[in-house]
Amino acid sequence: MLVPVLLFIVGLLCLIKGGDWFVDGATGLARRFHLPELLIGATVVSIGTTLPEVMVSTASALTGHGEIAYGNAIGSVICNTALIAAITIAVRPGRVDKAALRTPVLFFFTAAVIYAGVAYTTGYFSRVIGVVMLAMFVVYMVVTVRQMTGKPQAAAAGDEEAEEEMSLPKCLILLVVGAALIAVGADLLVDNGTLIAQALGVPESVIALTFVALGTSLPELVTAITSLAKGHGALSLGNVIGANLFNLVLVSGVSVTLAPFPIPQSSTIAGMNASLVMDIPVMFAVMLLLTVPPLRKGKLYRFQGILLLAIYAAFCVIQFTM
Repeated sequence: MLVPVLLFIVGLLCLIKGGDWFVDGATGLARRFHLPELLIGATVVSIGTTLPEVMVSTASALTGHGEIAYGNAIGSVICNTALIAAITIAVRPGRVDKAALRTPVLFFFTAAVIYAGVAYTTGYFSRVIGVVMLAMFVVYMVVTVRQMTGKPQAAAAGDEEAEEEMSLPKCLILLVVGAALIAVGADLLVDNGTLIAQALGVPESVIALTFVALGTSLPELVTAITSLAKGHGALSLGNVIGANLFNLVLVSGVSVTLAPFPIPQSSTIAGMNASLVMDIPVMFAVMLLLTVPPLRKGKLYRFQGILLLAIYAAFCVIQFTM
């Protein structure tokens, strides 16, 4: 077990340093073009932090493990929302740009309804559904980029100095190198952690919904913690919501298009498929709890973070006791 432990530590170090550089590059980019950090988080940062989910889910689907691809997508949404966003909100609640929040939230719930509709009706994710999801990803990116370029923010008083300090090439280099380190670190953690979980006899579907989902969400967690430490809470929130959307339209879209699969049947609650009874409803519940208050009041509240953390703890306990 010495080698997995050492690789786990190396992965953790890669995540920490990669997250630091990635956030610096993203915030530098936002300042340079006078764009809302929330929108940068919901696009550029989210794509970078979702790379591990894309790699894990695609590889799983292509090797015949569709239950991991499915569980990873839903589990990552739950983990991103009820753990990562919850920590951000519990530590530092604050005001939110409602206008910047509407587009990613609208696209997320549209994708989630399609995703749930397929799960509850046919129970099989066909290649057509994968193409539809990927098309939604393209539309979202086009709409968001138009919003960002059409309504640039006025530069804040201290931003001009920050612009001078970080050039565009430096921003892009920090983003690329940071994303690469995050992806490598997450991969090391997931691979070795999954081996340990399998050795302990944990079912594959449970590993996907909890351990793999948490492992591939580590980039979002590192970005959230780094953003908080650097005073960029909006970047963290945008990253979580954008990553949740990408888990459905990009991660699932790619894996389903390459290798269609049915929803897993390995776990049941009261004789019914556990995914339909608990996983999908929890996904909707935590996202509603995260997004409704800021969309209505333009503000996040500490009670949201505490409640979301409690839901995640209960979700994990139930998963491992089924």
